[in-house]
Amino acid sequence: MAASPIDKYVKRKKLDPLEAYVPPVILAQLQIQDLEQFLNVEKPEFLACRSLLRSGPASSLRVNIRAVAQYASDAGDSNTASDDVDRCLRALEELDSLFLRASRKDSNATVELMKSQLGTALTALDSLLQTVPSQVLDRGKAMVEVYRSPSEQDDLSDSSEIQQLQSIL
Repeated sequence: MAASPIDKYVKRKKLDPLEAYVPPVILAQLQIQDLEQFLNVEKPEFLACRSLLRSGPASSLRVNIRAVAQYASDAGDSNTASDDVDRCLRALEELDSLFLRASRKDSNATVELMKSQLGTALTALDSLLQTVPSQVLDRGKAMVEVYRSPSEQDDLSDSSEIQQLQSIL
């Protein structure tokens, strides 16, 4: 692989362990899935959808999926992971644009187009998560399940897994 002559002068930050990136990606995926419920109402609030797309776990999705793709690349799945990241980001950018245009009463920004872009982004995220080793993925899903559980028990709030997830997010 040919490297740029500048590469030897640029310090690259070492990636955190893969386990640090998987739960936020899964949470962002769930957050994007939740957007579909906002679109199923009679008069969707497009600015609220746009805000949801830019907040919480989805706000750091770009960084997190690129890190997951880097790990996939290191494991030999570089083409698939890179394509998934590109597809997901393009779909989310188009979705953001559709939300903005719809909020400005653009008749070409239809809910059907929005749902199509949602589907594209979610499919790409699913495909990217398939590159994650099953043990890491299962641990990430378990952390997300604990994080999203509605239980308000004090003993759960002291859990080391919750504290670890909160520090990641």
